[in-house]
Amino acid sequence: MNITGIKVYQVDLPLHEGNYSWSEGKSVAVFDSTVVQVETDAGVTGFGEVCPLGPVYLPAYASGARAGIQELAPQLIGLDPLQLQALNLAMDRTMKGHPYVKSAIDMACWDILGKVAGLPVCSLLGGRYGEDVVLYRAISQRSAVEMADNTTGYRAEGYRRFQLKVGGRPDEDIDRIRAVREILEPGDKLIADANTGWLQHEAMRVVNAVRDVDVYIEQPCATYDQCLSIRRNTNLPFVLDEVIDSIDAILRGAADHAMDAVNIKISKFGGLTKARQARDLCVSLGIAMTIEDSWGGDIITAAIAHLAHSTPTEFLFTSTDFNSYVTTSIADGAPQRVDGRMAASTAPGLGITPKFEVLGDPVWAC
Repeated sequence: MNITGIKVYQVDLPLHEGNYSWSEGKSVAVFDSTVVQVETDAGVTGFGEVCPLGPVYLPAYASGARAGIQELAPQLIGLDPLQLQALNLAMDRTMKGHPYVKSAIDMACWDILGKVAGLPVCSLLGGRYGEDVVLYRAISQRSAVEMADNTTGYRAEGYRRFQLKVGGRPDEDIDRIRAVREILEPGDKLIADANTGWLQHEAMRVVNAVRDVDVYIEQPCATYDQCLSIRRNTNLPFVLDEVIDSIDAILRGAADHAMDAVNIKISKFGGLTKARQARDLCVSLGIAMTIEDSWGGDIITAAIAHLAHSTPTEFLFTSTDFNSYVTTSIADGAPQRVDGRMAASTAPGLGITPKFEVLGDPVWAC
């Protein structure tokens, strides 16, 4: 089987809440998502998606994904999409870095592999653990009262894990953490996610002020070394995210005892192939994980579900259902949240069928 063509679609994904705000005053109202269609000479077609969280979160941005795909895709024509390791090596030889550019292509090839094998991607990634996976809800940065009210609403929908967006003024963040924790019940999990937003002295103030609170601290500062300094000065459980972008980063963090859990974002690693490698390494090292991506719609949510559902349950800290945050559905068959949980499709491949009436015409093709 050979790749014969690649098409690129652009779609806007507005948010139900109007906007999504996180550290340092950053905010997005409409997510710019890119869908990739990989065609083959066997008539089997696969689909992938990449959706950066704006240009100010990670070294990635939406129009950059599309420009990168235009540079990369012509070099992949004639390659076998079923040979995923060889395909990834070819992408890395053709383009240094820019893993988010490669992510949707790799995802689409997993979709093809599943369709050819007649198996859901979940089965190909290691098997299915349990009936479903637990989800977290990100609580957009607002006042302490608003965030507590929003958490109460989402708890009523079945969520029991909440990622509180902090990384603002320390005094306000302390109030946010305490206000939300107060309305939660035993067994609920609260993650205070600063998204790199605190300086070291600010992070130290916050972790000391909430040391009596049942809360996880996530990515307090911009660099690994700054986060490690905070980690060594708190007994609160610790999560790393933005600095975990490679196998080397995971190995270094494990050697330094720098975290209790990590976030594995599919596009940050370059697709399902490398995200699976990272996942399997974390299982071997005994590190819990949140399986997710930067953002996205139905196709990314499907890919997240397959990687999360094929992760041993005891190592899956949580996952996410991005398609429930946005007002636009771009594919049928994507997993849907039920009482704060979701399950990967049992259909071959990713189990999704794109809605071309929503995607419109391709913005580029080769």
